[in-house]
Amino acid sequence: MIAAWAAALSTACAVWLWTGPTTATSRLSKLTSSHQRPQWRSLRKLLIRPSPARRAEAWRLASIELCQALSAELSAGRTPGEALSRAIAAVDFPEPETLRPVLAAARDGGDVSAALAASAPPQGGEGLRHLAACWNVSVTVGAGLAALVERVGSTLRTSQAHRQDVAAQLAGPRTTARMLAVLPALGLLMAAALNMHPLGFLFGSVPGLACLVTGVTLDACGLWWTHRMATQAQS
Repeated sequence: MIAAWAAALSTACAVWLWTGPTTATSRLSKLTSSHQRPQWRSLRKLLIRPSPARRAEAWRLASIELCQALSAELSAGRTPGEALSRAIAAVDFPEPETLRPVLAAARDGGDVSAALAASAPPQGGEGLRHLAACWNVSVTVGAGLAALVERVGSTLRTSQAHRQDVAAQLAGPRTTARMLAVLPALGLLMAAALNMHPLGFLFGSVPGLACLVTGVTLDACGLWWTHRMATQAQS
């Protein structure tokens, strides 16, 4: 039976490689359909809600871009309010509507520092909070805002590089944990291929149900613990 499954899988792969699109055709289709990407991205944002970790990562990257754009606008000689408005408009934030109070404060001469601190999300808003502190120092003490923003941007880039390095080092342990979590299912398939009827034992007897509940619980706890350790290492 295993040999028959392997033969069927090999035949399917051969048919796909023979009749599937070539690499050049795939690249050409991607290039010719590039004008539809913004529409698909907008639809994807409406239908798919990102996880908190991905949302925080998007906010961190947007904060780095905001510091770079704001530093460039200030170096060009624009006023702080105008520079901040132009920098916010140039950056693709995950939730742009949350920065409307910041734009209003920059345009009307309000408290930009308080607006930035209030608009910063709990996760991933470190850059906005640091920028709010820089704005407050610049207004209170009279320090150069461009130099402060450049220093904040450099610090955020260093922190982002460190997080990416940690994530790359944790990719191996995470993959190993997922493979170990799938091994019981592979064992069930192998037992079924050998006509050992594992499902009948697991669902048809009290010891089997006990083994099933214990195994699923331990498997879920292992995945949760691995995810928790990886999350703490990245924070």
